[in-house]
Amino acid sequence: MGPSDEDDQPVSSQVRASDAERNQTIEVLAAACAEGRLSPEEYSERSEAALTARTVGDLSGMTADLPAHSSAAAVPAAAVPVPVEITAVLGNESRKGPWVVPAHLTVRSVLGDCHLEMQQAVIRQHVTTIDATVRFGSVTIFVPNGLDVRMTGRAVLGAKSSELSGEPRPGAPVIVVHCDVFCGAITVRRPPRSFNWREAARQLTAGRR
Repeated sequence: MGPSDEDDQPVSSQVRASDAERNQTIEVLAAACAEGRLSPEEYSERSEAALTARTVGDLSGMTADLPAHSSAAAVPAAAVPVPVEITAVLGNESRKGPWVVPAHLTVRSVLGDCHLEMQQAVIRQHVTTIDATVRFGSVTIFVPNGLDVRMTGRAVLGAKSSELSGEPRPGAPVIVVHCDVFCGAITVRRPPRSFNWREAARQLTAGRR
């Protein structure tokens, strides 16, 4: 592209992209993937590019072939909800029980351990984005059966893994986990089975007969 071509572009497209605009574009891509408009490979490639996009024009190009109502430009950056942050530094942090999961969640673990339990959580939106950053720590996300979990990002001297099995149910909520790991781990797994005291007592009584 020559200088004259760049001058012909709208001024707004040359504006530096903000983190909020990058996150909004990723959420649009995730929704398009959930609708079947993008393949998982296309979603992964575009979301990775969105994380390092330099200008608003770069971001717009990633959603140009999607319906107008789904484009990042359709939602002003000011309307993007402020992400909720959970931080574990030199300690443990957790969310469990009946808690409301925001559309965008930022999780950081530095020499700590963070647990997110979603088996009793309330998920009101179709797409939930979790930005997880780990430095010498761990993040574990417990997900009940049927949800659609997609992991992207990188792990250096560490690991990002999903221990889920089986297919998500049709129309299930989508959880997109963007991973940035250095000397640590981000793991998605099924919730541990709760101990059934009533069943244990029944078996113990039956064994004594």
